[in-house]
Order: sequence, then C-alpha cells, then structure tokens
Amino acid sequence: MKLNYRRTLLVGLAFLSISAFWQMYDGVIPKILTGTFGIGETVSGGIMAADNVLALFLLPLFGSLSDKCSTRIGRRMPFIQFGTIGAVLLMLILPLIDNSYAAAPAAWKLIAFIVVLGLLLLTMGVYRSPAVALMPDVTPKPLRSKGNAIINLMGAAGGILYLIVSSVLYSKSRIGNVEHVDYFLLFAIVAGIMAVAVLVLRLTIDEPKLVNEAKVYDEPDEAVEVIGEKQKLSKPVLKSLIFLLLSVFLWFFGYNGITTWFTTFADQAWNMELGDASLCLTIATAGAIVSYIPIGMLSSKIGRKKSILLGAAVLASCFAAAYIYTLYASAFSPLLYIVFVLVGFAWAAISVNSLPMVVEMCHLSDVGRFTGYYYTFSMAAQTITPIAAGALLENVSYKVLFLYSALFVAASFVTMLFVRHGDTVVDSKKSLLENFDVED
Repeated sequence: MKLNYRRTLLVGLAFLSISAFWQMYDGVIPKILTGTFGIGETVSGGIMAADNVLALFLLPLFGSLSDKCSTRIGRRMPFIQFGTIGAVLLMLILPLIDNSYAAAPAAWKLIAFIVVLGLLLLTMGVYRSPAVALMPDVTPKPLRSKGNAIINLMGAAGGILYLIVSSVLYSKSRIGNVEHVDYFLLFAIVAGIMAVAVLVLRLTIDEPKLVNEAKVYDEPDEAVEVIGEKQKLSKPVLKSLIFLLLSVFLWFFGYNGITTWFTTFADQAWNMELGDASLCLTIATAGAIVSYIPIGMLSSKIGRKKSILLGAAVLASCFAAAYIYTLYASAFSPLLYIVFVLVGFAWAAISVNSLPMVVEMCHLSDVGRFTGYYYTFSMAAQTITPIAAGALLENVSYKVLFLYSALFVAASFVTMLFVRHGDTVVDSKKSLLENFDVED
C-alpha cells in the first residue's frame, strides 16, 4: 500500500487556499483598520481577534455538520465549494469599501466594512474544518502521517505564494509615495488563487469514491476496544499537562502578537511598506519549512522537551534582539533577515514537538479530547493577544512589540521546565517526508 502523492497534493489545494487567505488577512486588514479607517490599535486588535473567537465555535460546528452530511459529491466537498464561493465574493468587496472610504469618508462605509468582514470570517469558518478533514477521509489510515505532511507543506506553499505576491506588488519602490494604497489587486489575486485551487480540487477529486476505497483499510484501533473507558491521569502527569498547556498558551501569546501586528509595526517603526514587511515573514516561514527535517532528527536524539526549550530560548532571544535593535535604529537593516530565519527555526522546534507531547500523556481513546485541550489553549491565546498587543502599541509605543513577545515566550520556557511527562524520545522517521508531519 503506497500513498498516492498526486491525489494528496490535489486534496491539499483546499488547505493551500485557506493558508493564502489567512496570511493576507493578518497582513492587510490591520493596516486598513488603522490606516484607512483610523481605528485605534486596541479596537483593531479586538476585530482581528474575532476570527479566533468564531473559530472556537465554528470549527467544531461545521466539522460535525460535515460528518453528518450526505450528498452526491460527498460530505466535505459542499462545504469547501460553497464556502470558497462565498469567501471569494466577499473578499472582493472589502478593498472597494476601503477605497471608497479613503475617497469620501462616511460612517456607513465603516459599518459596511465590518459587516462584510464578519460575513467573510463566517464563510471561512464554514469550510475550514471540512477542508482539513478531507485528507483523512480519502487516505487509508496507515498512510495518513505522510498525507498530513503533504497537507502541511501545501499550506506553507499557500502562505509563501501570498507573501511573494505582496512583496512584489507592494514594495516601497512601487507604493512609497502613494497617499492611499489600493489593495484590490492583491485581494483579487488571492481570491483567484482560492477559486482556481478549489475548482481543480472539485474537478479532480471524487470524494465518495475515494472514501469508499479508504474504508477498506480503516480498521478500528484495538486498544480502544480493550480500554472501554477513559483513563484518569495521575497527579504528576496532570501537573505536567497543566504546565505544558500553559506553555502552549504563552508561546502562542507571544508569537501571534508578532504575526498579527508586524506589518503595521514595520510601517510605523521602520517606515516599511507591506511588500517589504511581507518579505520578512516570507523568510521566517521559509526558515520554518527548511527546519522541519533537522528538527525532526534532533528531536529523535535529544527528546521533545529539550527541543522545545531550545526553540523557546532561540525565539525569545530573537525577539529580544529585535527589540534592542528597534531602540537604536529607526530603519530596517538586511541583517535582521538572519533573525527572521532563526525565528522560523525556533517556531518549527516548538510546533513540531508540542502537540505530540500533549497526546503522549493520554491513552489512544482520549487523543481527540487532548487534542481539543491543545487547540483550546492555543486559540484562546490567539484571541486575546491581538487585543492586548494592540492596546500596548496604542497606549505605550510601537517599539515595545518585540519586548512584549520576548517576555511571553521567555515565560513559556520557564513553565516548560516543570513538564516531566510526554517526553518520549521518538525513533527516526521511516522517511524524510514524515518529519514534516505536524499539526496546524
């Protein structure tokens, strides 16, 4: 039994479209809210956090609804198809409202922008979970590890594709003297990427047929049958779990503060345009991608906990170095690209090992529940930190952004020291591809 790589790449197109959208959302929407509409950073942060609040409810809801759905084209495909259509149409409206407000400000235009943005987030929530669930549906159980690796790589490709487009079209040399930046072309290109990706997926993937083929290999887990009921954690393991989840919350609190506000920070502190700031994020993402394989090898030798501690130490140090640089310089230096490469490496070391440590503390029958714990803490952090960081930038200074993130990541290093379980040293992967197998 071998993985059908071509088919899995096609299934990954849905995740590619999702990643391209969220990369644009985090990079452009804060600039529009603060630049065009003049909304303060605190309120803007609250608006930016809305997608994470909605995700806490929408992702499990539509994931469950798609489980129960039965149509001629499958369970997941209707949500992916109609969710994408709705998202593409709503996306194209946003820059039009933005341009109209810049030309002639009016309160109703701001209200219209917020309403359309809310509807857009809702449509993205409709197909996000079904898109992620499609790969396990059509992939035999023994091959899902490699399949998930390809899906994650497709997601990274979507993010990088957006960053390359934005860095080329919106560099300082192209829009440096423009009073108001028109983002319609960028929105249109991302909408086109999403539409084409899902159209190709729809035309090439026969979901019902592939699901039936995969069911032949989908045997139940014997351990679940033997256990019969959920296990209760011992006090030492429970303590480790609490500290690990607290660490998850803290490093997402610090890291997402940067990813949400960096393009706006770069504009205010270093006078960088969107394209130039996006290039920094592109380099960090590339740094993470090329680090997955060496991090996977390193984790198999020194363990998950030490790998995470290394990642947290490097990440906190990078943010601290960027903060010190900001205190003494008012312009970006190419030397900072080295820092962003290290940020990518550090985040890879953390993300590859954190979820496996969480589920290592539970029995097979509880993996879903413990995965839920992980996402509850990570999404909670990503909900709060845009607001907290925005308030800090608005009321103190943009220069403290990197210090803010450095302190929270450093705090996660401390809490990780109290984690005593979940640190099974794993064997080397059977193939290099499996080292990319990390959760989103």
